Amino acid sequence: MICLARAPDARLREVANRVGITERAVQRIVADLEHEGYLIREKHGRRNRYNLNINSFLRHPIESHRTIKVLLDSMMSDPPQKSRKRKSDDRSLIES
Repeated sequence: MICLARAPDARLREVANRVGITERAVQRIVADLEHEGYLIREKHGRRNRYNLNINSFLRHPIESHRTIKVLLDSMMSDPPQKSRKRKSDDRSLIES
């Protein structure tokens, strides 16, 4: 889902290579996501474009109050960079 959120025009073969699973497995996952209403497949010529329904709620009972958007935002955000400073009295680095 994250791969398709980042690259909606990606071929399923590209997604499979990026994730490290078979193309057939990706096809099954995409079919399940489409069946459940999490994504919409649009045909553009000979290619597909995958649009995520980011307002859909997650299925698991513990997370069912959260949307796909919340999941994607948390998974796709860049982690904060730690600043590194030198201690004044020695040459080792400390993280803050």
